[in-house]
Amino acid sequence: MEHRAAWVTGGIAGLGVMVAKQLAENGYHIAVNYRTSQDQAEQLGREIRKTGRQYLALQGDVADPQAVKGMVQEMEQTWGGVDILVCAAGPFLFQRIKTVNLTDEQWREMVDGNLSGVFYCVREVVPMMRKQGWGRIITFGFPEVENAPHWEGFSAYAAAKAGLVSFTRTLAKEEAPFGITVNMVCPGDIRHPYKEAPIEKARGKRDSKNPVGRPGTGEDLARVIQFLVNPDSDFITGGVIPVTGGFDNNSFRV
Repeated sequence: MEHRAAWVTGGIAGLGVMVAKQLAENGYHIAVNYRTSQDQAEQLGREIRKTGRQYLALQGDVADPQAVKGMVQEMEQTWGGVDILVCAAGPFLFQRIKTVNLTDEQWREMVDGNLSGVFYCVREVVPMMRKQGWGRIITFGFPEVENAPHWEGFSAYAAAKAGLVSFTRTLAKEEAPFGITVNMVCPGDIRHPYKEAPIEKARGKRDSKNPVGRPGTGEDLARVIQFLVNPDSDFITGGVIPVTGGFDNNSFRV
């Protein structure tokens, strides 16, 4: 564990922010990538560096395999490798569109951003993890995705994430002999302003769609990921873990 580096894809905004911050506080150098939001990347960098850890903001889209190669090469040159890959990037369209009304562009955006992009990242980082005999990979799903549920109006996103469950579990089996664990976390309906917030910001607030009663936060997810990437969590792989407050998609509203 010489370099202790984590790549949180798309970590400059949304649920990846608290993940990046918590990993930095636990001793990991942090890399994030962005497509256009350089100002947000720089702001997060200022916060990460306060922890004493190094920070890389890489411009690139995980849905572009050549961009992924370039980003991983930069991390390898800087830190010698990547220990943790958190696949937080993934587009979502906040509108219900019947399957036959999806455009080619909308379908590709959902599948490439939520499934193919994970493959491109994994393909580049796993050889480094194998070489060092250790690694942690985290993918993102949605509530009950492991059952491939119907989700009217969101078929492309749901199909990509359901495929990602099988991909996650297959990769977990393949890479277990190399000391690499692969797990999926499934956040509930966590929205602004709580995506990038600590749990304390949600205390005392009410959210009726969650049986636990309060809104979910980015820290809720980050705490689970922090546990999964711990070296002593090596007996947990191929898991699909809900972080939902009891929420299920029957209560989802755009």
